[in-house]
Amino acid sequence: MTRLAQTEGLTDIQQEILSTVRDFVDKEIIPVATELEHRDEYPSQIVEGLKELGVFGLMIPEEYGGLGESLLTYALTVEEIARGWMSVSGIINTHFIVAYMLKQHGTQEQKDYFLPKMAAGEIRGAFSMSEPALGSDVSAISSKGVRDGDDYVLNGQKMWLTNGGSSTLVAVLCRTDEGHPEGTAPHKSMTTFLVEKEAGFGEVRPGLTIPGKIDKMGYKGVDTTELIMDGLRIPADRVLGGETGRGFYHMMDGVEVGRVNVAARGCGVAQRAFELGVSYAQQRHTFGKPIAQHQAIQFKLAEMATKVEAAHAMMVNAARKKDSGQRNDLEAGMAKYLASEYCKEVVEDAFRIHGGYGFSKEYEIERLYREAPMLLIGEGTAEIQKMIIGRRLLEEYRIQG
Repeated sequence: MTRLAQTEGLTDIQQEILSTVRDFVDKEIIPVATELEHRDEYPSQIVEGLKELGVFGLMIPEEYGGLGESLLTYALTVEEIARGWMSVSGIINTHFIVAYMLKQHGTQEQKDYFLPKMAAGEIRGAFSMSEPALGSDVSAISSKGVRDGDDYVLNGQKMWLTNGGSSTLVAVLCRTDEGHPEGTAPHKSMTTFLVEKEAGFGEVRPGLTIPGKIDKMGYKGVDTTELIMDGLRIPADRVLGGETGRGFYHMMDGVEVGRVNVAARGCGVAQRAFELGVSYAQQRHTFGKPIAQHQAIQFKLAEMATKVEAAHAMMVNAARKKDSGQRNDLEAGMAKYLASEYCKEVVEDAFRIHGGYGFSKEYEIERLYREAPMLLIGEGTAEIQKMIIGRRLLEEYRIQG
């Protein structure tokens, strides 16, 4: 382990898990990440290795075949994986959010059926909330689920679905007006449906189409897709929790832990960018000495390292708060906001340290430079995080009387 981004108070089991994952990242991910990323190739061999390590079941309770670990353990694992290649951490994250939502809100039958298969990586999860015209306004969801006998019929178009092609279970948020009179607040008439499907593209089950991968600037390898529902029939027992109208709360609970995950990803990418920058600065010579001996470069390294430490500390605090059973939307919002912004800044400074070589695809920093912007958007933009933080602060500091 390096000096930066250390976590106090970890158990022997947590340390062993993180050491194992870090070794895997160093040996199996970093050496091939840039090549796979440039080809936009799904990292099948890496995913199989993570399945064998038990990462897909890290937070799933032991009674369902998982490791039963904490959010902190999971977040620190994600930090290590993102340090190797952020796309791989995205593959894990969407699966984790669906498993978490099932664990927290699923019926006993849903838990018994899905969680053991998810822990083994046999079922791979994705969740779908966004839509083409939606942006950050979740209340404007237009996809609908209408009751028809023992089924619901789903229609609509979803967007920005990570793992859309490779997943076999998607948690889909739709509007359901059944039992909710006109004038009901939009967030009280939404339902999460558990949609099983085949992996792949095209029509993956009757009424459900995954058109293909969206071509992205970065965050390659992982498949990001649309999801089109046209008369998709879902049994009523696949309503998450067995009750309509709770979907918004289910999704927000999932997104809250997802924000800790995105913060962890930002920490991992920033850590790798610092490693690349501090290493290159000691190898590159100008004016007769390594550029690391120039004060201007030392200032950059100092700022980068401080940002890595600060983001890591906030991410750990948010994870521990959630693990304690306390409300953590304030801490998660702060951690996600700070870690994603600092990640962008640390990556850019490492890019600057590399000079012209940072612009070359032969150098790893070029890949990180294209990956970092996704973290500014994923699980809510900086503006959304500030809105959450501001509202919570006003709750905490409300003037009495």
